[in-house]
Amino acid sequence: MSISEKIIYEIWKEGKFKKELAVEDLQKIEIIDPGTHNKDSAGPDFLNARIKFGNITYLGDVEIDSWYTDWKTHGHFFDKRYNKVILHIVISRDKHQPYVFCKDGRKVHSICLLDFIDENIHTALIDAVKAEKQNRKFDMPCLGRNDGIHKKEKLDFLFELGVERFNRKSKRFLDRLKEMIYLKEMKIREPILKYDFGEDYYNKKYAPADFSDIQIWEQLVYEMIFEALGYSRNKEIMIKLAKAVNIPFLNNFRNDENFELITESALFNVSGILPQKAKYYEESTTEYLRQLIEVWNSIRQMYDGIIFKKEDWNFFKSRPQNFPTIRLRGGGLLIAHFLGSDVFQTLTNYFNEDRTVKDANIVLRNYIITESKGYWANHYNFDKKSPEKLNYFIGVSRADEIIVNVLFPVLNLYFDIFEKKEQSRKVKQLYVHYTQYGSNMLVEQVESTLGLTNASRRSINYQAMIELFRNYCVKERCLECKIGQKVFN
Repeated sequence: MSISEKIIYEIWKEGKFKKELAVEDLQKIEIIDPGTHNKDSAGPDFLNARIKFGNITYLGDVEIDSWYTDWKTHGHFFDKRYNKVILHIVISRDKHQPYVFCKDGRKVHSICLLDFIDENIHTALIDAVKAEKQNRKFDMPCLGRNDGIHKKEKLDFLFELGVERFNRKSKRFLDRLKEMIYLKEMKIREPILKYDFGEDYYNKKYAPADFSDIQIWEQLVYEMIFEALGYSRNKEIMIKLAKAVNIPFLNNFRNDENFELITESALFNVSGILPQKAKYYEESTTEYLRQLIEVWNSIRQMYDGIIFKKEDWNFFKSRPQNFPTIRLRGGGLLIAHFLGSDVFQTLTNYFNEDRTVKDANIVLRNYIITESKGYWANHYNFDKKSPEKLNYFIGVSRADEIIVNVLFPVLNLYFDIFEKKEQSRKVKQLYVHYTQYGSNMLVEQVESTLGLTNASRRSINYQAMIELFRNYCVKERCLECKIGQKVFN
């Protein structure tokens, strides 16, 4: 229970109002009986209250929330236990409306108490609401209500969601491959701002032979890895950069002994984040910039794409290890390794043999984990030293994200297109049984709410929890969720 709601509970029980309560249409409210405080975790806050609206007295329940939007985010609007609510009370005016709706469609008055309480209490409440708003998080509507559902039922539903998420990624990747094939036929250079493909694109039929060019698969992996390294703040610009400094351009230097440095130079120069200042306080920075510019000057005549601007990148509120500079360096190293060692072809061959989950965890991670080296091992921005040495540009937890969200769906799609059913089955089996390192607050919240300790270690459950939270809980699709259907019906 929030601090502000505790205060309101006492005000409601004691009737400590400085003036008469009224609803939006100025109809007066008289509290005959505030009801019995419901101390259980589920259901309205006060039960069996008697409240007179105008000349009519109603018997029912009262719900108290900090914010008007809590009525929805807490799932009250589709919970039959709230069908007897006769008054909704909130503290904050933020987004307040005069009514809420019960599951049965009945309209319930909603009032904000700030105008009806003593000034001192008013101030204390405002301060409490502001303090809570700083730390407020979204709670799943079934929090504290799903204990009666068997663990196996929850895990079975998560399995369905994990497969659904996997298939949607494969579909997205297939659409991107078709787009690349079409743009190549039309001789259109990416990235493009906007393009109407027309009916010929949407009606085009594809055969396996259309997908035989290994470059489009390498480009797909390249873009999706860069998207993953961009996180939420920079994923769009990272994809655009991968489309600009593309595989056909990098293939010009694939066999060069300085391929790694060429890739790094191209990415930093095209990104637009290379500083214009010629000399820095640190000699190492000046020397590093000189090297990047010198290499770029030797290859730039072969580049025919766009140059981005520093303003396209988001540095704000990023931890040093998540700066775009670090992500570019790590991504550049990984792509140079992928191309220089023909990693994608190696991965397709890898699934020709039987592989255990433990074996795959080790082998696949070794392809992705990227140790730090050079200038960016000790810096997070140009002429800005890191507080401590960075050991990895791409560590094991981010490597697992790339394996699960990029490599598995791409390889599954590859084998499906070329009708290699056994290899496709192996990829799916690995996805189902793969154990993922690390976690995040969203997944931890879902795992805790559902009471499924350590379930997120399996990648399919980890991905399913993200799917559940983002596409069901937040979007208020509880009655489409197999867990929500049992909780709220």
